[in-house]
Amino acid sequence: MAVRIRFARHGLRNRPMFHIVAMNARSKRDGKPLEKLGTYNPHPNMEEKAKHITLDFARTKYWLGVGAQPTDGV
Repeated sequence: MAVRIRFARHGLRNRPMFHIVAMNARSKRDGKPLEKLGTYNPHPNMEEKAKHITLDFARTKYWLGVGAQPTDGV
């Protein structure tokens, strides 16, 4: 089974939010992931003027260690 680390889109129509997930390479973009690794919000917060990214580094390092390939977007 080929595993990819990719974005899964969530949120509203004009306000997307992405989950960073480990998924089977043949599954749909918004299909059921093997594991959720973090989140990415591309819209900056008005008070902080910064985009928010959270990531579980230990689990991401594990998936990369067992052969998961990150996509270009990630």
